[in-house]
Amino acid sequence: MSLNILVFAKQVPDTKNVTGKAMKDDGTVNRAALPTIFNPEDLNALELALQLRERFGGKVTVVTMGPPAAAAILRHSLFMGADETILITDRKFAGADTLATSYTLSCAAKKIGKFDVILCGRQAIDGDTAQVGPQLAEKLDIPQLTYVEEVQDVKGGKLRARCQIDGGYEVIETPLPVLLTVVDANVPRPAGARRIMQYKKAVTRSELLAKHGGAAYEDANLLAEEEKKLKARNLWIHEWTAADVGADPNRIGLPGSPTKVKQIQSVVLAGGTYKDIALTDAAIKDLVHELVAEHILS
Repeated sequence: MSLNILVFAKQVPDTKNVTGKAMKDDGTVNRAALPTIFNPEDLNALELALQLRERFGGKVTVVTMGPPAAAAILRHSLFMGADETILITDRKFAGADTLATSYTLSCAAKKIGKFDVILCGRQAIDGDTAQVGPQLAEKLDIPQLTYVEEVQDVKGGKLRARCQIDGGYEVIETPLPVLLTVVDANVPRPAGARRIMQYKKAVTRSELLAKHGGAAYEDANLLAEEEKKLKARNLWIHEWTAADVGADPNRIGLPGSPTKVKQIQSVVLAGGTYKDIALTDAAIKDLVHELVAEHILS
């Protein structure tokens, strides 16, 4: 069985060193204030997609929505083994919450057309909502399995997966097409040296225009010529705008986002005072009484 697999990934701010400068006055993330990385659990989703292709054959397409700089994670996806990549970018998408994001991604999935499996990371580290995957499945009217650790089998138009639950796991079988959100239950493969050399020059339309000075390059029809050459070498990262995916302007970006962030802050757990406890029954008994009195133990 050959699978057409879509992976929806996100370039996220590295939240290890979040400060108050990480949020703008309008409650949106100030992405310029933080370095960006490939969302960790999206890497797990990509790894699972590549494993499925190796087992069952097919094609892996990685899609991301973000600014032009998000093309960096698409190149990384090619380095790992993805077959095709798509960047959804438009200033109209700025400030999108999970509702607007999932709507935009659903438009992209419908434009792509036929697919068997959609894979997303469980959640992104910049929001930790775990909402986009389930919302996307709802908008596409397909089944969803969340907290997936492993895909055990795909046959007869059905997929069987092992999903993480509190205290253990459950095995669920579902018809295709299906959307899976993936936890960090695998180890993403490193970028392949040969593929880095092969795809390091893969570019988007925006990057190509920026490289050659903008609109004048496009007006001279040089862009179309180079695009044709890059596509022939599989070095073209497709770039779609809101109009390209047929998105309703009222349902994307800030206009389509009811969620508003009031405040963001960095919480640092610092060490305080400590007490040495003698290794005697009496000292341990006194410690337990103290913890009970402080309502730390009950």
